[in-house]
Amino acid sequence: ADLDEIARAREVVGRMLSRDGFSQWLGVEVLDARVGYSRIRMTVRPDMLNGFGTSHGGIVFSFADSAFAFATNAAGTLSVAIDASISFPVAVHVGDVLTAVAEQDSVTNKLGFCHVTVRNQRDVIVGHFRGTVYRTSRAHFPSDAST
Repeated sequence: ADLDEIARAREVVGRMLSRDGFSQWLGVEVLDARVGYSRIRMTVRPDMLNGFGTSHGGIVFSFADSAFAFATNAAGTLSVAIDASISFPVAVHVGDVLTAVAEQDSVTNKLGFCHVTVRNQRDVIVGHFRGTVYRTSRAHFPSDAST
């Protein structure tokens, strides 16, 4: 990837995050963003726990979903999820620092396929996420169409 493409991907992801109140609520920090790739981090808070005292599965799913969205939209084409699933091999606890790495596996004219691996601060995998996006023909931000 050339430097312009990387800078463009980071701009798109930064703009997405600035408009994404839920990812902001999660405390998502973007560590890296390139076309077809993102790496993000967050810390699990007490208000994210379920009745068993571990992280609610929706927190881990949503965190992985944010990484998925950033990776599949970083090229600037508006892409929306049409399918996603997750497995939770290990429980997540309050104070855990999670990192999600999303990598787009393949892309067609209309579909993108992506996997996301979520790990805790001990490098233990706590989530395996797979998702599919529908790739629209629209620029992610309408003003981008003229540039």
